[in-house]
Amino acid sequence: MENKEKDELLRLIVAPYIQKATALIGKARKVGGNQFRHMMATFTILIDYHYTNHVLLKASLIHDLFEDIPETNKSEILELTDGAKVLELVDEVTRLPSETKEEYLTKILIRGTKEAKILKVADRISNLTDLHLDVIIEEKMASYLEQSMKYIYPMALDVNANMAIEIKDLVERRNFYLDTYRKGKMQL
Repeated sequence: MENKEKDELLRLIVAPYIQKATALIGKARKVGGNQFRHMMATFTILIDYHYTNHVLLKASLIHDLFEDIPETNKSEILELTDGAKVLELVDEVTRLPSETKEEYLTKILIRGTKEAKILKVADRISNLTDLHLDVIIEEKMASYLEQSMKYIYPMALDVNANMAIEIKDLVERRNFYLDTYRKGKMQL
């Protein structure tokens, strides 16, 4: 970590956002664990890629909050440091109930801000890391991997080549596991 990045992180105040994210502790993930840990993982992925933008990091901590707990009071977020900008970014990456997953991802891919794309790619890296065949059916996994290459990989290419490499590597590894699993099933 460079000194500039260290200095940026030293000025970062995220405790109020972490407190908001704790509402997700009770929200189970289909892949195991809970949504709070996923928020924290997304946050650390961004730091791993040297993102120190305060709004982006704060948004990562609550990026699924409104989808998972729709009754969340958004005005409470507005009261926090950088709240208006964080809320704007979180709203941008929040899927509307009326949108299909494909419509939502297309919207971010085509019209999303750079920060929304970065956040969505970090979110998907976390999701792919947690994606295992022992917790998800093979058809859903195959569809998710295909979706990752169709929508998320181009986003990553647009914003961060190293994140694109990781997305591609994760998808390739999960496809390998999926193919191995399918071959094993055929032999039974």
